[in-house]
Amino acid sequence: MKNFTSFFLILWFFPCFAFTQTLIQGRVQQTNGEALPGTVIRVSGKTLESDAAGNFQIELPAGRHTFRASHIGFQTFRQLITVQKSPSQKLIITLNEFIENLQEVSVREGADRSVKPMADVQGTYLLSGKRSEVISLNQVDANIPEKNIRQVFAKIPGAFAYDMDGSGNQINLATRGLDPHRGWEYNIRTNGVLTNSDLYGYPASHFSLPLEAVERIELVRGNASLQYGAQFGGMLNYVLKGPDSSRAVAYETINSIGSFGLQSTFHRLSGTVGKLSYNAYYHRRTSDGYRKNGNSIAEGQFVSLNYAFRSNLVLRAELGRSYYQYHIPGPLTDAQFAQDPRQSTRSRNYFSPDIYLPSLRLDWTISPRTTLQATASAVLGQRNSVTFEGFATRLDTISRVTGQYANRQVDRDQFHSYTFETRMLHRYQIKRVSATFIGGVQLINNDLHRRQLGRGTTGTDYDLSITGDYGRDMHYKTQNIAFFAENLFQITPQFSLTPGIRVETGVTNLSGRLAYTDASAIPPKLIHRFPLLSINGQYRLSKSVNLYGGWAQAYRPAVFKDIIPGSILERANPNTSDARGSNAEMGIRGKEFDDRLTFDITAFDLLYRNRLGSQIITEGTKSFIYKTNIGDSRTRGIEAYAEYAFIQRPRTRVSVFTSTSYMDGRYSKGFVSNGAENINISGNRIESVPRWISRNGLQVSHQGFSTTLQYSYVSKTYADPLNTVKPSATGGVGLVPAYGLIDWYATYRLNRSLTIRGGISNLTNKSYFTKRPTMYPGPGIWSSDGRSVQLTVGLKI
Repeated sequence: MKNFTSFFLILWFFPCFAFTQTLIQGRVQQTNGEALPGTVIRVSGKTLESDAAGNFQIELPAGRHTFRASHIGFQTFRQLITVQKSPSQKLIITLNEFIENLQEVSVREGADRSVKPMADVQGTYLLSGKRSEVISLNQVDANIPEKNIRQVFAKIPGAFAYDMDGSGNQINLATRGLDPHRGWEYNIRTNGVLTNSDLYGYPASHFSLPLEAVERIELVRGNASLQYGAQFGGMLNYVLKGPDSSRAVAYETINSIGSFGLQSTFHRLSGTVGKLSYNAYYHRRTSDGYRKNGNSIAEGQFVSLNYAFRSNLVLRAELGRSYYQYHIPGPLTDAQFAQDPRQSTRSRNYFSPDIYLPSLRLDWTISPRTTLQATASAVLGQRNSVTFEGFATRLDTISRVTGQYANRQVDRDQFHSYTFETRMLHRYQIKRVSATFIGGVQLINNDLHRRQLGRGTTGTDYDLSITGDYGRDMHYKTQNIAFFAENLFQITPQFSLTPGIRVETGVTNLSGRLAYTDASAIPPKLIHRFPLLSINGQYRLSKSVNLYGGWAQAYRPAVFKDIIPGSILERANPNTSDARGSNAEMGIRGKEFDDRLTFDITAFDLLYRNRLGSQIITEGTKSFIYKTNIGDSRTRGIEAYAEYAFIQRPRTRVSVFTSTSYMDGRYSKGFVSNGAENINISGNRIESVPRWISRNGLQVSHQGFSTTLQYSYVSKTYADPLNTVKPSATGGVGLVPAYGLIDWYATYRLNRSLTIRGGISNLTNKSYFTKRPTMYPGPGIWSSDGRSVQLTVGLKI
C-alpha cells in the first residue's frame, strides 16, 4: 500500500517539476473571426477538441504534420503544416461554412456516419485508453421525438433498452449487464452538468431532455469514471446544440406527429451579439400512448447565456427545466399480455417529475498549457406519484359497499442536490516524455426529502391530496467531498499510460418517522469513505488503429430504497452493504481499407460485489418484494461494432453495420430465500442481462437523402436471481422471451433550412416486453410499443 501511495502522490507533484517544451498554441475560428468551440482536431495520430474559446494546445516534434479539423456544418480543414524548432508556435485554423445549396448539402450527407470515440483529451477530461463513443444526432435516422433507444443508440454495442415510462418520457439505458432503471448506474450529465437526482439517495435521473435539443451524445464506459464519479456504468453526457455564432438571431423549429396521438413541437432561438451568445428552447409533447390509460404530456424549457470576457475566459449560466406527467396503465399478467398487450389494469395511476437544473460554469485558459473549469450546479424539484398499488391480479374496481374506488397511495420526493466541481488540466514535459495531468475536487450537499405512503383520494385524476400524515416522512442528507487525479504519460509516440485515483469521504444522515415500523431499525448514519484506483493504456498500431485497455475500481452506495421499504409491497434488509467492484476492458479500434471499415471491439469484465437486488417472495398467501444484498456477480463479454462502406463518395455512401454484444452475467456467490428456505444462486444468470444484443443495419446516403433499415435482436432473460422460467400468476417473475424488431427510418434535407424525417418503428408489429420490473412502475409485464409511424418537419431560419 505504501508503494501505491507513493506512486499516486507522484502524479500530483509531477506538474510542479515540469520542463519547458515546444507547444502548438492553436485557435479554431469561423470566417468572421468568431471562435468555434467543439471542433475536433486530428494530427499525427492524436485527437483533441477545441475549448469554449476555440483554443487548443498540442505538443509535436519539429517537422511536417497534417492537421485535420472538422465541425458539424463546416467544411473540413486539412493542411500540411511545418512545426518549427521553438518553445511555442501559434496556429490559426479557419473553417468555412457549407454553402446553402444542394451540392454542398450532398457533400455533407455523403460523409462518414460511423460512430467515433471521443478525443484522447477533451476539455478537462482524459479519455485515452478508454472505450467511448460519440453519437452525432444529425447523422442518425431515428425516432427522435419519442427517444427510441434502439434506434438512437443503434451503433452502441450492448446498449440495453428498458421500456417502462411511456414513449418519449425517459431514456432507460444500461450497458454491460447493469440496471437500466432511468440510467441510474451512470453518471448522467447535460452539457457536463450532473443531472442524477441524488447520487447517494436516489441516483436515477428524472431530468428528461428533448432529443431535438441535443447535438451529440457522449458515452464513456466505467473505466473513466474516476474523473466524474464512482459509477459502474460510466458517464452519459448530452451535449446540447450551441448558439449560432454567425448572427444575432437564429430560429429553429421541429414539429412531429405520429401514431397513438403523438404531437411534438420544439422551438429554439440562439445567436451572438458581441461577447454575449445565447441559446434557448421550448418543447412540448403529448401522446395517447400505445396502451389504454397510457397517455402523457411533457414540457421542457432551457436557456443558456455565454459571456466571453476575453478569448481565454468564458462564463456560462444555464437553467433547464424538465416536466412530464405519465398516466400509468399498470402491469399485466402473461395471460393478459397474450390476450391484448394494449389493455390496462389501472386507470387512476400517475407519475410526474418536475425538475430544474441551474448551473454556472467558468472556463479559464490560464496559459497555453493550463486550463481551469469550475462548475456550480443543482438539481431542484420533485418526483410525485399517486397510485393504486399491487400486482395485476389485484383489481382496482368500485366497491359495491361504498360506491367508490379504494384510496390511492401518494408518494412525494423533494430534491435539493447541490454540486460544486472544479477541474484543472495541465500539460508538461519530463525530459522527452509528454504528459497531461487532470485533477480536481467535487463537493456534494444533498437533501432528499421522501414522503410516502400517504392516504390519497378515491378519485381518478392526478390529485396529490392526502388524509392524515404520510406513513414515511424522512430526510436523507448527504455531504460528500471527492478528490480525483489522472495523469497521461505519452511514453513513446505510440504508447501512453494513464494512472488515476479518486478518494471520497462523506456521511449520510437519516432522520424522520416511519409509521409502520420502528425507526430504530434504520441506521441513523451511513459513512462513505473509500479510495478508488485505475490504470489505462493505449498503443497505436498505426495512425488509424490502436489498442486500448485498463482497469478501474467502482462503487455504488446503498441508496434510500435499498435500506428502507418503498411501499407496502416491499421489505428491506436494514444491514444492506454498499456495492463495490471493478471494470476491466481491452480492445482494438480504428479504420482500415481507405477508411471504408470502422471498427471497435472490446472484451470486458465487470465485477460487482454486494450486488443490490430484489426478489419476489411468497409467505402463505401474501407476496412481497425483498430488497437486500443478494451476492456477488461477474459479467464478462464482448462488445463489437463494425461498419463497412461499400460505396463512399462525396455525394453517396452505402454501408452496413453491426453492433453486437455477448454477455455472460452470473452470480459468483449468493443466497436468496424462496419463501421457505435459502437457495444458493451461485452460477445463476443475473436478471435482465441478455446473452446477445445485436443491432444490424443498412444505411444509404445520397445528396440530401439518407435512410436506415435496422434489425434488432435481444435474447431471453430472467426476471429474478432464482432464474424462474415458468411465469407466476401475477406476471412478476418468469422468463422474458427473446424478441426481434425491424425499424425503417429516412431523412431528407431539401436544403440547409428544411428537413423532413419519418419512418416506421416495429415494422412487423411485434408484441414484446423488455423486462419484468420488481419495483416502479409495478411488478409484472409492461408492454412495449407496437408498430408506429412518425413524421417530422424541421425548419431553420
